[in-house]
Amino acid sequence: MKRIITVLAVIATLGLTAWTLVNNKKEVEEKVYKPNPDQKVGVRTAVASLQNLSQETEFLGSFSPNREIEIRPQAGGQIVSLPIEEGQTVGAGRLIAKLDDEQLRYQIEGLMVTLEGYQNDLKRYEVLVKGDATPAINLERTQLSIRSTQAQIKQLQKQLANTTVTTPFSGIVTDKMVEKGSVVSVGSPIAKITDISTLKLVVQVPEKAINQFRVGQSLPITTEVYPDARFVGRISMIAAQGDAAHNYPIEITVPNSGKNQLRAGMYGSIANTNKLKGQTLAVPRQAIVGSEKQPQVYVIEQGKAVLKPVSIGTTTNEYYEITKGLNAGDQVVTSGQINLQNGTPVTAQ
Repeated sequence: MKRIITVLAVIATLGLTAWTLVNNKKEVEEKVYKPNPDQKVGVRTAVASLQNLSQETEFLGSFSPNREIEIRPQAGGQIVSLPIEEGQTVGAGRLIAKLDDEQLRYQIEGLMVTLEGYQNDLKRYEVLVKGDATPAINLERTQLSIRSTQAQIKQLQKQLANTTVTTPFSGIVTDKMVEKGSVVSVGSPIAKITDISTLKLVVQVPEKAINQFRVGQSLPITTEVYPDARFVGRISMIAAQGDAAHNYPIEITVPNSGKNQLRAGMYGSIANTNKLKGQTLAVPRQAIVGSEKQPQVYVIEQGKAVLKPVSIGTTTNEYYEITKGLNAGDQVVTSGQINLQNGTPVTAQ
């Protein structure tokens, strides 16, 4: 009797469990969203059309000065005059520093007196030699002394000229390294002069694009600091050797204007448009779905989205060339594909 009751209880439990599962399944199915096959999905579209495909590539670089030099004196001594300040614009031949030259002037003055004495002796010996009153060798020695003294004077005059330090070209004083009263030695830096009347924009161009450029080519240049200004530069140098990453430096000479003054170290970029192909069928990149090996496109046909396989060729930043699978004038979906299946009714925007 107990065994029968146990069996009945197990059967009742199993039946209750089965009923509960069936009931829960119905509730879950009722809650699951079932799309309406007749409801239209809003999508954005574009028309497959014939286009001249071109690729615009932008290369970023930085401006460097046309010329920059550290002013180093060819003489040593104390600086007695230093009429420059950082940021000051100076012209070519402008005085940068004057070194103490008093000792050199004294030496030149002493040699001038000696030279005058030799020249007087020369006049006397010339008269005496003519009258055989003195050996000719005295005349020769005096002539050699005059030449030697003149050479010493020229040497000291050169040293005297070196105590005046001037600019080799026009520019801006970007660094002043000493002060008046400092004692400098030969070759020690005094100041740095930077010429930005013309700038050089240096960009790194990868190997695959280097043949798109040539020396002498004019290029438009854009900058972040002057987004609305238009600059034009000319390629002055293309490196013959690239770096380890196969990038080649290109140097573009850019005249610097007074209104939109560029400075060394600023960023600049060039854009080069490369015509990839003539008239060819193309669609926006957003139209392509699927994988790269099996690209597909949703085409609007009779109010429905029809998924079609295509073959793609040349690509740009904005378009894909379609070599097979579409015709010019086909309306393709460019946005909203995530809500589509093959045959979904759509409303084109």
